[in-house]
Amino acid sequence: MPEPHLNGAYYGPSIPPPSKTYHRPGHGEGGGGCCCNPFTCCCSCIFNCICTCIFQILCTLLVIIAVVGFICWFVLRPNKVNFHISDASLTQFDFSTRNNTLYYDLHLNISIRNPNKRIGIYYDSIEARAMYHGQNFSIVKPDPFYQGHKNTTNLNLVFTGQDSVQLGSEYNVEKDSGVYQIGLRLYMRIRFKFGWIKTKKIKPMIKCDLKVPFKGNGTFERTQCNLDW
Repeated sequence: MPEPHLNGAYYGPSIPPPSKTYHRPGHGEGGGGCCCNPFTCCCSCIFNCICTCIFQILCTLLVIIAVVGFICWFVLRPNKVNFHISDASLTQFDFSTRNNTLYYDLHLNISIRNPNKRIGIYYDSIEARAMYHGQNFSIVKPDPFYQGHKNTTNLNLVFTGQDSVQLGSEYNVEKDSGVYQIGLRLYMRIRFKFGWIKTKKIKPMIKCDLKVPFKGNGTFERTQCNLDW
């Protein structure tokens, strides 16, 4: 059947308008990699940069310190200073139970060896304490001195006098044997010198445990002392 005559143009069925789409901030396409708060992004970047710079600076400082330390060790080659009691003489060591007083006359010779080729030592102060079974009975203070490279210095310490102490049965035992166990402690303040550089003062303590024969009861044996910080 023939189509009826159309008075106007025909464009087919009507097309509905496109629906409006709303995107929530930060949830659109590609929103996972987008920073929608410029201030937060800027602070995060600055913080990361600061942390990275600090880490790099610390690593650089550690490397520099390690290199300088190795160079100093290689150039100076430091060796331990040796302390020995080379001789000891005990001519009086009498204890009175009436007034708990010890009468003593003790002479010690200390040999200090600095084996270093490039390091000198300033002994700014030395306090020498003579002890008997943990009790101090005398203190002497030698004069300060400087010890040069590869040098051996001898100190003569004289402990003489009397002091009030509390002694136990060990005194009578050692008096019968003729050999007394006497301790020596050296409390020092020293500085090291290499070239024109001087270190700050350090405070080592030298510990010497001696077996000193009373006069006529044997010969003293050379004794090495130990460093105790």
